[in-house]
Amino acid sequence: MATKKVTPDNARLDRVIAQAKRNQAAREKGYREQALKLYPWICGRCGREFTGANVQLLEVHHRDHNHDNNPPDGSNWELLCTYCHEAEHRRYLDSDGRSGEDPDAQRATYKAFADLDALLKQKDKK
Repeated sequence: MATKKVTPDNARLDRVIAQAKRNQAAREKGYREQALKLYPWICGRCGREFTGANVQLLEVHHRDHNHDNNPPDGSNWELLCTYCHEAEHRRYLDSDGRSGEDPDAQRATYKAFADLDALLKQKDKK
C-alpha cells in the first residue's frame, strides 16, 4: 500500500485546505443557526417535520446557489432535508448550473476555493 509522502509543499497545502474548510464550516454554522431560528423545522420540499433529535438532517439551501449571499432576513435561504437538498443540487448541476427554465440565466458563481491561491501566497510571506 502506497503512503502519501509529506513534503513541505504538501504540508502547507494541507494546512491551507484545512483552514479553508474550517472557515467554510464557521460561515455555515452562522447562517444555519440563523435559518433554524427564522424558519419552522420543516423541509420546504417534502414537508417532513424535524425535532431536536433529528434536526441535523435539516440543511440550509441557498436559493440563488451563492453561498456568500447570506442576508440577515434569510431571504436567500430555505430549509431542506438532506435528501431534498441533494436532489436540488443534482437538478441544478444537471441543468449545467442554470436556474429554472430560462436558457439565458447566469451560471452559478460560487467557488469554494476561489481565494486559495491568495491564502497560499499569504502563507509564503510568513
